Amino acid sequence: MRPALFVIDLQKEFFSINQVCSDSLKSAIEYVNVAITLFRKNSFPIIVIQHKDEDEGLVPGNPGFEVHDSIKLEQQDLRIIKTYGNALAKAGLAEKLRELGVDTVFITGFCAEECVLSTYVGAKDYDFTPVIIRGTLASDNPRRIRFVEEISNLVSIGALKKLL
Repeated sequence: MRPALFVIDLQKEFFSINQVCSDSLKSAIEYVNVAITLFRKNSFPIIVIQHKDEDEGLVPGNPGFEVHDSIKLEQQDLRIIKTYGNALAKAGLAEKLRELGVDTVFITGFCAEECVLSTYVGAKDYDFTPVIIRGTLASDNPRRIRFVEEISNLVSIGALKKLL
């Protein structure tokens, strides 16, 4: 197994949707940071994915486009800008993963039932094995997080520590 970690759409703008969403993002980021530490310790790729939507003003240079400050990123982390729900669609990410020899993607981020789920399904279409890390998903509806976790390959942080 050659894994990569996806950190999807943990952008500042999404904290302003509502309080439930903001709380969900804060909780997910705690677990995402643990996953980042594990992947970094084992020298596995960390891929930061940011959603771009010009109609909503979600563009580079806009403060809301930026990844939240509490996420423990470093300069060497690969950055991808996407315009589709599936981060692998038309962003060159699948090709980059193949160059890196990645076959398994561990997925974290926002929004569980939209971009995360779309990327999860899309990873299968591109012949990658997708895995959701429990506790790392965010949404403005907690039931949707549980749904995505229930229908996905899922691993806990504790199990991930043993896998990596």
